[in-house]
Amino acid sequence: MGEVKVCLTIAGSDSGGGAGIQADIKSMQANGVFATSVLTAITAQNTREVTDALELPVELIRSQIDAVFDDFQISATKTGMLSSVEVIETVAESVSERNISPLVVDPVMISKSGFKLLKDDAVDVLKTVLLPLATLVTPNAHEAALLTGFPVETEEDARKAAEAIAGMGPGAVLVKGGHLEKEEEAVDVLFDGTEFHSFREDRIDTPHTHGTGCTYAAAITANLAKGYPLRVAVARSKLYVTKAIRAGLPLGSGHGPTDHFYYLRRRTEFPFS
Repeated sequence: MGEVKVCLTIAGSDSGGGAGIQADIKSMQANGVFATSVLTAITAQNTREVTDALELPVELIRSQIDAVFDDFQISATKTGMLSSVEVIETVAESVSERNISPLVVDPVMISKSGFKLLKDDAVDVLKTVLLPLATLVTPNAHEAALLTGFPVETEEDARKAAEAIAGMGPGAVLVKGGHLEKEEEAVDVLFDGTEFHSFREDRIDTPHTHGTGCTYAAAITANLAKGYPLRVAVARSKLYVTKAIRAGLPLGSGHGPTDHFYYLRRRTEFPFS
């Protein structure tokens, strides 16, 4: 048995289990690494909506980061919901102090139901303090539009946005294209600082897409931890998340979650059944 790589997710909790830190952990483990976690916030959430959220004290967030790094050899780290200026600055300080890399920043801003997960006054701090520390930033089309100030509706818009966000300092930008509704395929655009790469899969007609952005970014983090080059890590993760969406679980009465372990359910027998 080879060495098991360890990843860290720094994100908020989704009580419905489909997104946030729960999705990150499932996605990382499904992609062959061991997941550790630092909780930044607690949300009251289900498949329909986010109804409430509580940010954890920054002292506790820092203590969690210290506890993980003082004991584990972390091969890659991902951030998700960082809801305020104080939380972003705390995480950025730890990233700088510990030289955390590779770092995947998923700039979570708003829930599918419209609940703000990032305070308005924190957007500029996200841009200026955290993005320059990122190996990769993974906004969806809505987040890319909020970061750049212009609409992101087509693949060409995504290219323009990726280049603009790269100008904010990260090593690379992946604009996730699930919300590019003017495109027939689900196309994601990666700008690595020099070249553009497009990743295409069929657009799957399903309402069960809760947590796909978290799942995708976490899978990329896992693949980077395993040593794959960025372009390969994205390609592997794109295929994984597409299959997870295709196997989406019709749970709850809203947008059901993706099936992170779809490949296990294909087996006719389980060793523990």
